[in-house]
Formats: sequence, structure tokens, C-alpha cells
Amino acid sequence: MNWNSHEFIWLDWAVLAVGIIGVVWAVWHSIVKDKKSQQGEDSSAYLFGKGEPWYVIGMAIFAANIGSEHLVGLAGTGAKSGVGMAHWEMQGWMILILGWLFVPFYQLMINKMGKIITMPDFLKFRYTQRTGSWLSIITLVAYILTKVSVTALTGGIFFKYLWGLNFWVGAIGLILITAVFTVFGGMKGVMTLSTIQTPILIIGSFLVLFLGLATLGEGSIAGGWTEMMNYCNQLNNGYGTTHMFHWEEGDSMYQEYPGFVVFIGASIIGFWYWCTDQHIVQRVLGQVPGEDNAEVMKRARRGTIAAGFFKVLPCFMFLIPGMIAAALAQKGAFQMEETDAAFAIMVQQVLPAGIKGIVTIGFICALVASLAAFFNSCATLFTEDFYKPMKPGLTEDHYVLVGRVATVIVVILGFAWLPIMMGMDTLYNYLQGIQSLLAPAMVVVFACGILSKKVTPKAGEYTMIVGFLLGMLRLVTNVITDTGRATMDGAFWDYTAWFWQTNWLVFECWLLVFLFIFIYAVSFCTPAPTKEQIDAITFTSDFKKSIKESWGTFDIVGTLVVVGLCAAFYAYFW
Repeated sequence: MNWNSHEFIWLDWAVLAVGIIGVVWAVWHSIVKDKKSQQGEDSSAYLFGKGEPWYVIGMAIFAANIGSEHLVGLAGTGAKSGVGMAHWEMQGWMILILGWLFVPFYQLMINKMGKIITMPDFLKFRYTQRTGSWLSIITLVAYILTKVSVTALTGGIFFKYLWGLNFWVGAIGLILITAVFTVFGGMKGVMTLSTIQTPILIIGSFLVLFLGLATLGEGSIAGGWTEMMNYCNQLNNGYGTTHMFHWEEGDSMYQEYPGFVVFIGASIIGFWYWCTDQHIVQRVLGQVPGEDNAEVMKRARRGTIAAGFFKVLPCFMFLIPGMIAAALAQKGAFQMEETDAAFAIMVQQVLPAGIKGIVTIGFICALVASLAAFFNSCATLFTEDFYKPMKPGLTEDHYVLVGRVATVIVVILGFAWLPIMMGMDTLYNYLQGIQSLLAPAMVVVFACGILSKKVTPKAGEYTMIVGFLLGMLRLVTNVITDTGRATMDGAFWDYTAWFWQTNWLVFECWLLVFLFIFIYAVSFCTPAPTKEQIDAITFTSDFKKSIKESWGTFDIVGTLVVVGLCAAFYAYFW
């Protein structure tokens, strides 16, 4: 048997089959055990999970973030642009803000409302009913157009390069398997799958990293790193692709990632994604009935610290292997016709027989867990924010069924969008571009809603609407003008050039500034928030005591280490 075969052989397929059977059994066993302890269906457990340990929360947050866009897009952009996109991944420090700042506020809201909340719940309580409804609509549309479809599309690409599978077979198969898993597994299934796949994915990706470096360095990992850096430093007309910041206008990457603006723009998107997105926040909201606030916040915060550690890894798991693939292809080790093939080719070329099968199990689990998390979040938003208010007092079994039907609808909509996504050339940049248009409004509304007692309910509502409409208007101009690259003639285009031609990150920053000014300006002209709304963001002495009791030396040291690791990465690739 050829242990160094560059193709999947019978041993890889056997390992893959046994592994999948084992994963299915583990998830089924976990769900059955959980249902027995609950003595029936529970919509809160199905949608949120209940009281998972902090390390499970950390792995679930990490797994929810890692999807096929990382396996394909992040590795591909590493092969093409080096560490330019690392700003969006080196955000372990941003997850800490969720644990230290937002979790206490969310827990306070849970106490006030007497139930686990969704993000639209928070906005409905702090601002107006319409504000929460707008968030639900925006989030559902964003999940369908930029999450579910993107994951399915890039999943199909990954299986195409890894196994030579027809794109549609891979994409549709991934959606169908995930839909079945989500319908029957719920949040408990997602949490269990996350626990299984995270260590496999981390170990497997680092095997790709180290074996790839050893191959590039002809047996020396350090030599491989030096060769990779030397090769990447010659790219981009001599400016190199090993820098996270590009300062000179002559640098072609400056046009896409201008100076320090790239850090600010990535942080705006990160703040929205890690601190206010239902898809992520849902993982820290589960709790055991009757549990005290200090324990809930301790578990959630430590879960975010664990996730912060994990979030340091994707640059080494995917982006740098993409850079290695580009260097290996340049040396003639293999052919790489397009950069999106980078990671799948690395799995084929550098992993020995048997290990390919094990690593692929982790990748499949990652794809399913990530896509299932999106499906589950959509089901949660629909059930909790639309259906329950319209049909209160029904059985838990009924609400679980409604959540499952909502999942199926999301699957159908994902199928409908896939052919349109196929025509998009710059998928990863498009994904970040869409997020840059949605994030500023979310950041302003959530940050001001928590940190300011002067911002009025109508100001939050109008800011959400205006921010969304401005973002969508910019999206329309992006489509018409090829993201500002096309030459448009006429008085209208001349007068509005600042709007449609401005760099996407610069536009994002100015939109954020405008919305901050807008929300306070409207607050001067509209009725003040009620005492109940102010109380919802005001810590009592007892609650402050619970917050203080929820953290200790472990939390402080862990937080400092996460921040230090992020700072070290920035210092090395400055």
C-alpha cells in the first residue's frame, strides 16, 4: 500500500465511513440522553441548549464560526493575497468583549424578561417593537444570502477539489445532510458535533501546516517557513504579501486594504459578528433553570475566553497553508489552477493515507456544524420573534415543529440562491463587503442601546432603518459600477462619485460615524426612554455583586494571554 498516495485510497474511505458512523452515534446518544433528562421536547433546549460547560461553549462558538468559506475562501485568499485578510480572523480579543461586556447586559435582560432572549428581543425591549422586527428581517436575509448559500457554495467547491465530486452533488448533498441533522438534532446536536469536530479540525489543519512546511523546506519546518516568507515577500510587485498593513499608495494591495483603516473596518464587522449576531450569541445564552447569575456569567465568560484562544488558530490552520500551497505550486510540486483549490490540494498532497480520512471527518463535521448553526439561528429567530408572539400558549412540541419547518424553508431559499452565487467571481471579498454594509448600523444601535441611557427608542429604530437602507443603496451601486471600478458617465454619477467610488472600508467607517451622529441627533427630537427601558440597562447592587463574583484570576490571566497572542501576531506580520 502506498502510504504517501496523493489520492483517497481504500484506507481513507474506510476510516471516513467508520468515523461518520461514530459521529452519528455520539450525536444521537447525546440527544437521547438530553431528552430523557428533560422528559420531553423543550423549545428552549432545542433552540439554545441548556447549561453546557464553558469549554463546550468555547468550542461551539469556534465551530459556529468555522465553515467552508474558511476551508476554501480563507486558504484561497492566503494563496492570493497573503495575510491581508488576517484582520478578520485575528479577533480573539473581540470575542472577549462579548464575555466581559455584553454577557452581563444580556443576562440582566434575561432576568427582566423572565426568559432566554434573542437579539431582536433585546432591541424590542430597549427600543421599539419595529426595531427588533427590522433586525430579524435583516438577519434572516443576511443568513440566507451571505451565510447559508456561501457555506453551501464553497462546500461544493471544496469537495470538488478534494474528491473530484461534481459541484452540485457536493453542495446539495451538504445542504440536505445538514438540514436533516438540524431538524432532528437542534442546538444540542450542534453543540455535540462542535465538541467532536473542533479537536479533529485543529489537529488535522496543523498537520497540513507542519507537513506542508516540511515538504516546502525539504524536511525542515523552519526551512519551509523561510522559503514561504521569501516567496511571498517577492509578490505584489515587490511589496510582499506578508504584511497586515499596507501603507504606500504604490502598493497594489493599498487600494483594497488602505493603511490602518483595514483594522478599524475589520473591528466594526467583528464587533457586530461576535457581540450582537444571533448566530454567535446564541451559544452563550443557554442556562439551567434556577441557576444564579454569577454561575451563568462565569460559564459564558470562560466560554468566550476559550473561544478567544481557538480564534487565534484559523490563520495558521487555513490562511498560512494557502500561502504554503502557493509557494509549493511555484516550485512545481503540483499544479494549482485557481487559489480556491489551495487547501483541498494540500490535504491531498501532504497528508499520508488514513490521516486524510480522519482529517476529512473533521472537515465534514465543521461544514455541517457551521451550516447547522445558521439553520438553527434562523429557526430561533422565526420561532421566538415571529411565531410565538402571534401564537402564544401552544405546546413545546408545536414550537419545536415550527422551528423545524422554518429550517426547511431556509434550506429551500438557500437552494434558490445558489445559482446566483455561482456567477460571483470574488466570493470572499463579496462576503466581507456585504458585512461591511450591515455592520455599522448594528454596532451603533447595540452599543448605544447598552452604554447610553440618553438614546431614545425612536432614535434606535430610525438608525437601524436608515443604516440598512444606506447600506443596500451602496450595494446597488456596487453591482452597477463593479464596486466602483467601472467608469460611469453622466452628471448623476459625477455628483455621487464620493458615494459609490469610495473604498469599501473607508465607506464603512464614514457610515459608522454618520450613524453615531444621527442616533444622537434624533434622540434630541424624540421622547426619552421609559423608566423600564432604563432599568433594563442599569445594574443593581446585587447584580454588580454577581458580576464581581463571576470572575477570578483564571478569567484575568486567560484574557491577557488571548490579547497577548493577538498582539504578537500583529507584531510579527506588521
